[in-house]
Amino acid sequence: MPRKPVKIKFTHVAAAVVVILIAWYAYGKLAPEPDYSGLAQCLTEKGAVMYGTYWCSHCKAQKADFGDSFQYINYVECTEEPDACTQAGIRGFPSWTFDSQLYEGRQSFSRLSTLTGCALPEE
Repeated sequence: MPRKPVKIKFTHVAAAVVVILIAWYAYGKLAPEPDYSGLAQCLTEKGAVMYGTYWCSHCKAQKADFGDSFQYINYVECTEEPDACTQAGIRGFPSWTFDSQLYEGRQSFSRLSTLTGCALPEE
């Protein structure tokens, strides 16, 4: 005996998609972000400095990487302290200095950890 085709109503599919999207969004909001405060504090203790500007999109992204922990980063705003940035040899943003070396561009946590010996947070 042949099977009858199963009819799926559009409203059922749409409802399922909405439920999946809500669950996916909620999970993203509820999943805890790693705490980078230990890394940020260690970077500052080791003498690492980030130079940037408020208008630089890459600087904003680097700050966002740290989230609330960015408050612990030794940061120089070059629009407010241009002489400090010139003296440090800053040519682009963001730039990091550590151990008398200049590292231009947005740096990954892994790179910052390797350069300074600061431990990455456990995820």
